[in-house]
Order: sequence, then C-alpha cells, then structure tokens
Amino acid sequence: MESYDGTSGDPGASSGASQTVKAQLGLRELILAGELAPGARITELWAVDRLGMSRTPVRAALMRLQDEGLLDAVPSGGYAVRSFSSTEIYDAIELRGTLEGMAARLAAERGVNRALMAELHACVAEIDALLAAPKMGEAKFSRYVELNERFHRLLASACNSGVVERQLAKVMALPFASPSGFVEVQSVARDAYQVLVVAQAQHRSVLDAIERREGARAEALMREHARIAHRNLENALTNQAARSRLFGAKLIREEAAPD
Repeated sequence: MESYDGTSGDPGASSGASQTVKAQLGLRELILAGELAPGARITELWAVDRLGMSRTPVRAALMRLQDEGLLDAVPSGGYAVRSFSSTEIYDAIELRGTLEGMAARLAAERGVNRALMAELHACVAEIDALLAAPKMGEAKFSRYVELNERFHRLLASACNSGVVERQLAKVMALPFASPSGFVEVQSVARDAYQVLVVAQAQHRSVLDAIERREGARAEALMREHARIAHRNLENALTNQAARSRLFGAKLIREEAAPD
C-alpha cells in the first residue's frame, strides 16, 4: 500500500526514505550555513564520509538538492554548489506568490472544510497575540517564523488540489523562496513591527476573501503578500546588517550593472 509521501508501507522503504530526508537536510544545512561555498564540489563519497551515512540515501539526497536548485551536476562526476543572482531569487518569490494566489483562489471557489478553516483562524489568532505588543525580540521573531510558515502550509492544503499543493511545496523548497525566508532580514529594519502588522492584516483579509467566496480578491491578496519578501530581498542586498541575518546569504552573487 502507498503512503501519503509516495513510499510503500514496507518499514524498510520508510526507513530508507527517512534516511534520505536526513541526508538532504544535513547537506542543505552545510550549504546554507556557508560551510560549502558556491562552486565547491561535492562528491558522493565525501558526503557519505561527512554525514556518516550509507551511499544510497546520500545519492538520493544529492539528486533532490539538484532538483531544489542548490546543486548543479558536474559532467566529470559529482555536484557543485550553486550561486544565485538577485533576479533568480526575485523570480522564485514571484513564482511562489503566483501559486499561493492560485491556491487562495481555488480555496475560495471550492470552499474549505470547517476544521481546516478553524485551524487557519487559530493560527492567525496566535499571530495577533504575538503582535499585541510592539516590542519584538529574538524569541518573538522565531515564534513568528513558525506561525507564519504554518499559515502558509495550511493555506496550501486549503485549495483542495493535490497538484497545486505539490507544486507549491517544490517552489517553497527553492533557495530563498520560503514564505519566511526573509523574515529574519526584516527583524533588523526600523519598521519591522509595522511590516509584520501589514502582513498579518493581509493574512486576515485572505481568510475573509476565502470565506466570502471571493476568488479574485483572495488571489490578488496573496500575490501582493509575496511582495513583502521582494522588499526584504532588496533590504538584504543593500544593508549589510540585514544581509548578515539571511541564512544562505553567501550563495547570493553580485550582479554586474547593465551597460
């Protein structure tokens, strides 16, 4: 029997899948933390030795990271760590906003079951409580990241389309395209609290549009919501203090000015 993640019900297969995920997360952490610089070559044997895992899950993990866009296959064998231009990151964020807009529209048009809608409202209520006081410390920002990611996951599942939900998961795995990818950058901005309040107002408006079955409005709101990440990207590119808070910042390459 197939499980929800596409693996068989066999315990051995499930164990293999979990080992692949573990290897994938371990290698991604090394890359985004800057331990592996752009252009650095990764061989299967090196990864096996570094992670202390067998070759099969490591091989699968390297292929997944290539699919995510973090690695490029090298013709002579192995992989190389990629770098990313600001344009590529902008496009990834734009793609995520487009798909989230579609998810919100479908949720409005098809309807959302009461239990899931209650979860969305509960998540938004928790963010309201978190933002009740303007002072934002490290712990509050970390909690905001968790709740924000939860809201976006729940919204993806609310569209009642496995196709859209799977594509959204792929897009959110792209480097810097996560809904919370730039929230830490936002934390050093002077208007950090005000921006979070605006983002939260958009969360509430999207839920209102979905409940009113206003698909076009829900879609437009989610696409606009993604623009906050564009703003944070620009901040990271021009402000060293902001850039230092961005996980994976060393992968962003400077683009030559146009002639």
